[in-house]
Amino acid sequence: MNISEFQELMRNLYLHRDQARGIPGTFTWFVEEVGELAHELRQVMTSPRDESVPASLKHLEDEFADVFAWLCSLANLAGIDLERAATGKYPGTCSKCGNHPCTCTHD
Repeated sequence: MNISEFQELMRNLYLHRDQARGIPGTFTWFVEEVGELAHELRQVMTSPRDESVPASLKHLEDEFADVFAWLCSLANLAGIDLERAATGKYPGTCSKCGNHPCTCTHD
């Protein structure tokens, strides 16, 4: 599945709910998911390497998926094709210096 197909899946599954919630409400949910991702990243980065790591990585994977799904929902509401936007801005080179790999001297 490519980005456009996933965005279309999110549109088919959730657009009616996203439209009812609107961009402000959907953005709030998106930010909440980013917070959950931050929490899971902190858990994985600070926990000792033991048997719980696979479970932590699964939670982390789930949160990345949630953030991406909510990003797709926001893009759907805004009328943005994420795949076209991403490949347009990042056509295989750095969007600032134009090189691959990036040779920018700033972060």
